[in-house]
Amino acid sequence: MSESALSDPGFATLDDVEARAYRNAVLLGRYVREEMATALGVSLGKATRIEERLTALSLLRPMPGEPDLLMPVSPDAAVADLVGPAEGRIRELQRAVSMVRHEMNTLRSTYFEGRQRRNAAEAFDVISDVEALQALLDELGERCRNEMLTAQPGGARPSNLLANARPKALQRLQRGVRIRHLYQHTARSDLATTAYVQAVTEHGAEVRTTDELIGRLLIYDREVAFLPEQPVDDRLPGAVVVREPTLVAFLCRLYEHLWEGATQFAPGGEDAMEITDDLKRAIVKLMAQGYKDELVARRLGMSVRTCRRYISQIMMSVDATSRFQAGVNIALMGLTDLH
Repeated sequence: MSESALSDPGFATLDDVEARAYRNAVLLGRYVREEMATALGVSLGKATRIEERLTALSLLRPMPGEPDLLMPVSPDAAVADLVGPAEGRIRELQRAVSMVRHEMNTLRSTYFEGRQRRNAAEAFDVISDVEALQALLDELGERCRNEMLTAQPGGARPSNLLANARPKALQRLQRGVRIRHLYQHTARSDLATTAYVQAVTEHGAEVRTTDELIGRLLIYDREVAFLPEQPVDDRLPGAVVVREPTLVAFLCRLYEHLWEGATQFAPGGEDAMEITDDLKRAIVKLMAQGYKDELVARRLGMSVRTCRRYISQIMMSVDATSRFQAGVNIALMGLTDLH
């Protein structure tokens, strides 16, 4: 029995004439086309086609020893003949499917372990080479579409870095990129920083200052963040590149929290050399916690000399001749009343 008959969706359906022919063949014990044509009242050609049909369905089979004589076969035997090869193939396919599944299951741990390592490699990257880091920063700056967020602790920024950053910032602003900078209050007293801030804010950048920043941070399009590498002894520290969406989103929320509590920096409206109220409060808060001048300066990103000058201004503003007396007077006045 060929598989072509099995693939015919109507192979098991006999019409009335074919069913009568099969019944007669069972009664006679044989199928002879001339006899069947007479018994059914059909032409010899029709009887021949019925013979071919019943043979294709395995309902007729050559008689052993007489290949020219066809004998009827029971439907059960015909079914076994028809579906036996197909069932064999199905069993082979089932074994093949089971084998494939087994082999693939053995690779499951390999896949997930590899994916985990790949995700970790793609989500975080440490770039120690400063030149390679700057090249990546420049590339992401060119590709930046919507927003760039920066937090720069440490007070005044080096003038050479500001000179290099200014044309890049202006070019990004012209492309419609929103730029926000966070500095510490002490940056307000630096002429180079003030000049940079004035140049970029005139073209739409936003700059604010705060008393303290937890660390340097740079975020492009809320998709890629840069964090400072831990200090090393024999070279300049690089940066950690973060692409993992959950962590980047957390860093963006942290930035927004710092931004909301910061003070707008708009150069030109105040004497940059005078201590601001925000900076006064930050210094007083650290003094009240018992910090020495050196640590206050380090926390607020200024030199010790500048810090002591500011402390002197604070002491004069509260009519104190010593730090102890300044602390008492400040406590009596309250921080919010300090001007």
